[in-house]
Amino acid sequence: MDLSIIIVSWNVKAALQANLSALLKSSGVFDFEVFVVDNNSSDGSAEMVRNNFPSIRLIANAENLGFAKANNQAIKLSQGRFILLLNPDMLVQSDTLEKMLAWAQNNPQAVVASPQLLDPAGKNIRHVRRFPKIFDQLMIALKIPHLLPVVLNNYLCAGFNYQAAARVDSVRGSFFLINRASYRKISGSQAPSLDEGYFLWFEEVDFCRQVYQLGGEVWYTPAATAIDQVGQSFKQLKTKQAQAYFRNSMLRYFEKWQPGWRYRILNLTWQIVRRLIF
Repeated sequence: MDLSIIIVSWNVKAALQANLSALLKSSGVFDFEVFVVDNNSSDGSAEMVRNNFPSIRLIANAENLGFAKANNQAIKLSQGRFILLLNPDMLVQSDTLEKMLAWAQNNPQAVVASPQLLDPAGKNIRHVRRFPKIFDQLMIALKIPHLLPVVLNNYLCAGFNYQAAARVDSVRGSFFLINRASYRKISGSQAPSLDEGYFLWFEEVDFCRQVYQLGGEVWYTPAATAIDQVGQSFKQLKTKQAQAYFRNSMLRYFEKWQPGWRYRILNLTWQIVRRLIF
């Protein structure tokens, strides 16, 4: 099996249907399997997959397990030499998978790779990030970028050239291609897994950090393009709940990867913000 595609879905039936239809129109000489892990959607997503896409392997969870745990469910069953974590609101073009696989096969140093992402209007989505540092995450917690966006220029790689392939710190998790053999080489594990301590957000950053810690690399490449409709599932979350998921994930990342004093400063800042805003 060349490619295992894993889609975690929550209440985005129309976007998921469009995503799967596009995937099944992919061109190229390679074989692939598709998993949909439905996190207890209430909009009939699981039934739609069963009825309209019988060739796709459906895992229908009885509760919302979050992004990391749901992906791991399918990763354990996957057989592909490459594993693609794909958001349900993504739309691949007919040649996206073929071009991305060709690039990845020729660049085994890339344990993780991601292509050029475009919004529905065809505008480039700037999705390359540097690893989080205490300054930029404090700025985010304090809402400073709403008034002064320039404070995040370094974190958001403001000057990055999206027309050239490059090694990067991390890429957006919406199209996240993992080379199984390259990961096995640096880790000794038969299959990758995401840290299930994250419910939503920061999982892909954590995985990229893990890759670099083990001696691997993460790459961006413009060799392929895909359409990203950006956060259809996230838009359903109430602001307070979304903020809680984001805050908890940020704090977990810092507790895991940063010195204790940085975690404590960030945690204290969030406590103050919660009292002032919520």
